[in-house]
Amino acid sequence: MQKIALPVRPDLAAKAEEVGFTFANMHGEPYWDESSAYRFTLARIEQDIEAPATQLHAMTREAVAAIVASERLMARLGIPEAHFDLIADSWARNEPEIYGRMDLAYDGTGPAKLLEYNADTPTSLYESAAFQWQWLEDQIAAGHLPEGADQFNGIHEALVERFRDLFAPDTDIHFTAIPGNPEDYATVESMAWAAREAGMGAHYSDLDKIGVSQGGQFLDAEGRVIGTLFKLYPWEDLLADDYARHIAGSGCMFLEPAWKAVVSNKGLLPVLWQMFPGHPNLLPAFFAEDVADALVSGGRTAPDVAKAFEMAAETMRRGHVVKPLFSREGAGVAIVEAGEVSESSPAGDYDRHARIVQAYHALPEFDGFRPVIGAWIAGHDCVGIGVREDRSRITQDLSRFKPHFIAE
Repeated sequence: MQKIALPVRPDLAAKAEEVGFTFANMHGEPYWDESSAYRFTLARIEQDIEAPATQLHAMTREAVAAIVASERLMARLGIPEAHFDLIADSWARNEPEIYGRMDLAYDGTGPAKLLEYNADTPTSLYESAAFQWQWLEDQIAAGHLPEGADQFNGIHEALVERFRDLFAPDTDIHFTAIPGNPEDYATVESMAWAAREAGMGAHYSDLDKIGVSQGGQFLDAEGRVIGTLFKLYPWEDLLADDYARHIAGSGCMFLEPAWKAVVSNKGLLPVLWQMFPGHPNLLPAFFAEDVADALVSGGRTAPDVAKAFEMAAETMRRGHVVKPLFSREGAGVAIVEAGEVSESSPAGDYDRHARIVQAYHALPEFDGFRPVIGAWIAGHDCVGIGVREDRSRITQDLSRFKPHFIAE
């Protein structure tokens, strides 16, 4: 894994405008940054990222089965009691998942470590699946990358196949997101593009235009009944809405399904560590209330995590990260080293949530930036990556997206 300086395409702005990549620059800073790119070898991609991420996904499904069978665990993950049955039933009926993004710490040498799993509403899909592939083709054509250079990027093709496997031709699928957010719309349109290519009908409605009929069915902005809905709106927010009471009886299939509420949740991390202690791609993680006394004052942990904590106690005391159960773009995260907060990010609306603690694992540093590997899951397999980097040790909303390529 290397960071290689490369020429920026002279027509970058025009190319971005042509394809509607309107957020290539955000907040006065470049979001898409192709002045350099990350180089991987094929072996490192296959052995250190693709295979482990696919295995991690299988492990998360095992964790879901354990969580939905335990009301205690669902409560600990912040699931409202009124919706326990909705979550459990969604899993029991094997409601299908489409995609997710695992954020991994990886330096090119050691095992990749799972930082968290964005399993419900991951963004950066368009730039990962489409724009960085165009970048690769252009840089090869310009002679800046060698002939035969490749990219771990079968994301769009895998999404097309996923829709094709799950739905009959001409199935109508609705897509929705909160209006006025170009990044969210690009993600939704990327999914709709894959659905159309798979032979589906794709219809978009702003989230605030969706209503409920007298019979309890969801309706789009034009009054059409919604049978299948891809929603770029977090389950933790949806379950808190008044509309949530209509979900079970609506006859609508949600993408991602309701059971993803327990996977797109940092409470998944301590559950995984309890189920797979010592796994090379996991970091020790615990619910904060179970280990707070042991971390702060040398006291005892909750009895049921004592064994798992003991094997990681030295690592946890040396450094750990405190995270709310729900947060996005690094909000509410604090790094604690030797008992002192060494870096933190504003919590915003996420401050009300319970917290987990996870062993601190430093991101590698390249030219003052720290990359996180986003491993994309389509169906049950890892099918590509995107790389974001930040000067901060906490990857936040001003991080940059970096293209990557494979060359020996």
